[in-house]
Amino acid sequence: MSANKVFIGTLTLGLLVFLPLFFEISGQQYLLSLATRILIYALAASSLNLILGYGGMVSLGHAAFMGIGGYTVGILAFYHWQGLPVFSFLPQVTGTVNALLAWPLAMLLAAVFALITGAISLRTRGMHFIMITLAFAQMVYFFFTSLDTYGGSDGFSLAVRNTLPGLNLGSEEQFYYLCLVLLLCFLYLMHRLTESRFGRVLIGSRENEQRLAVLGFSPFGYRLFSYCLAGAAAGLSGALLANQSEFISPGMMHWTRSGEILVMVLLGGTGCLVGPFLGAAVLLLLEEYLAIYTEHWMVILGPFLIVVVLFGRGGLYALFFERGKHHG
Repeated sequence: MSANKVFIGTLTLGLLVFLPLFFEISGQQYLLSLATRILIYALAASSLNLILGYGGMVSLGHAAFMGIGGYTVGILAFYHWQGLPVFSFLPQVTGTVNALLAWPLAMLLAAVFALITGAISLRTRGMHFIMITLAFAQMVYFFFTSLDTYGGSDGFSLAVRNTLPGLNLGSEEQFYYLCLVLLLCFLYLMHRLTESRFGRVLIGSRENEQRLAVLGFSPFGYRLFSYCLAGAAAGLSGALLANQSEFISPGMMHWTRSGEILVMVLLGGTGCLVGPFLGAAVLLLLEEYLAIYTEHWMVILGPFLIVVVLFGRGGLYALFFERGKHHG
């Protein structure tokens, strides 16, 4: 890693750490909520980058994992408030607002869904893979839309955020720092994975799967594990988003949300750790500020995305930090 990249990374981390203090001094504390949202979407986009940027798996159903994570948190909280068991045949299993229980379960259920659907989807390639991930995601979307107990298509609100020993998640500052730490932990895990033999095989499956087979590797297991890991991380981002907005609805898992996450990865740059964070920040900031001036903000955003695609083939990261070279 070059000294320039180390300097930029250290500077960025310093800015993120002192961002709440800057907002407080400038009297713009309301922007902390937007910054937290950027971190949460950066986590979701980074999880997609693991399978897209390194594994070459273009998914249009990634938001389904977010939705599963969000609904897990919401349903557990719902039964906690009602004082009822989650399952009538298991009266001892009650709801909870404890993040140490709800968030790992959200990740587990998202990973299980990824395991089941991935075992089927990963037997396809290209457009077929895109369409089958979209189909699975829409199945989940319509399933939760049909659950009138939890608000149906309207969704439902959380009375309070989850609890975590030693932290007050109702504090915007503490919740922001928690999201930042979780994002950094996942990026570190991705770094270790992609620099290991596992990562080399995953990248090799993207480049030339037949050559890997000749060398004695079976890429399917590597791809499936990365798909499950990405699903678990996206499930965690869904749990965080549900707490941040204190609202859960099927809109969290609609295919358009998957498209937004995909745009974040492509905009920031695939196959590099910080690209999805950069893409999430730019897209959400543009959406926030362009909407102030016009309700047709997509008319402005569209040409911007086209310019980035044409002149920065590796996304914004390559455009600014790799001098046009795609970082793979």
